[in-house]
Amino acid sequence: MSVEVVVVDAVRTPMGHGRPGGALAGVHPVDLLAQTLAALLARTGVDPGIVDDVLIGCVSQAGEQSATPGRMAWLAAGLPAHVPAATIDRKCGSGQQAVHFAAQAIMAGCCDIVVAGGVESMSRVPMGSARMDADPYGAGVAARFAPGLVPQGVAAELVAARWKLSRTEMDEYAVRSHELAARARDAGAFDREIVPVDTPSGRVTRDETIRPGSTVERLAELRPAFARDDLAERFPEIDWSVTAGNSSQITDGAAALLLMSRARCEELGLTPRARIGWMAACGDDPLLMLTAPIPATRMILRRSGLSLDEIGHIEVNEAFASVPLAWMAEFGPDPAAVNPRGGAIALGHPLGASGARLMTTMLHAMEDEGHRYGLQLMCEAGGMANATIIERL
Repeated sequence: MSVEVVVVDAVRTPMGHGRPGGALAGVHPVDLLAQTLAALLARTGVDPGIVDDVLIGCVSQAGEQSATPGRMAWLAAGLPAHVPAATIDRKCGSGQQAVHFAAQAIMAGCCDIVVAGGVESMSRVPMGSARMDADPYGAGVAARFAPGLVPQGVAAELVAARWKLSRTEMDEYAVRSHELAARARDAGAFDREIVPVDTPSGRVTRDETIRPGSTVERLAELRPAFARDDLAERFPEIDWSVTAGNSSQITDGAAALLLMSRARCEELGLTPRARIGWMAACGDDPLLMLTAPIPATRMILRRSGLSLDEIGHIEVNEAFASVPLAWMAEFGPDPAAVNPRGGAIALGHPLGASGARLMTTMLHAMEDEGHRYGLQLMCEAGGMANATIIERL
């Protein structure tokens, strides 16, 4: 008999600029996540002592994020010390992979109740801190992919070139992201999913990353962020159109979901909000790096037996505007179904937390709009992707 895994609740912090002076920059990442976990459990009323495991995505596991942040956050929140935790790193999909591992543990009968989520304080632990300028590839990768792999920003340029996406198209998409996020915020659509964060400067309750005044004309003034003269001869097809304005924002944030078996949920008298329907992970070309959501979509649709037309809400992480635009060019979905409340260009991309943040936003939006199925896709460094389909209950 298969075990059905349900989502009981999902919360996230407001998104803060991931730089000194950002709204959440004064909060240690452990304390940021601790407040998130405490709020999640308080909302559900679940005894934290019956949680079997805590799985937390975090990419830059260095400095303040080096000591198993999920474990430290659980302890910082005053929660029972007998509950363990582990840290997950599948790059940008770490928070989503934490949900996958949690669901798989429950399906396997190893756990009944798992908290899954993610955290990243990019103001306090800058991206790349864990590498310390070391070579992360080694001789084997260098030989196989000579003359070498490229940074994500250059990969975003290669994706734009492959799908013939213009600078204007990417800037228009970025403006759309801010407009949709601002509309959702102003309508109170984020209120149910956001838990306030107490900081030394006061309580933060709203995302600070959204720029409703963005225009294509203003974005057109920005210089390409990743242009490199040394790559011009190798990649003559690149027009160098990726900018800070049509890329995701460096951000501080955390998110967490409470997952359990359907049977345990009913035993506790709780109301399940969604079930984890299908999961997939795959790799693709590590040079293009950001294209794996395309084969991941084909994989999960094949596994689920669903067509894209049956899925009312789709989240494609906006690491760069070229990622969702290439995905949409490939599949031709209803554009209104894709990132309808904005994405990482407007709401930011706190690396390890983004997978859980997207799922939290998707769940609440599906409830508000009455959609049955939601699809979430995350491109990840190294040319990987996660895909998840959830079903609203």
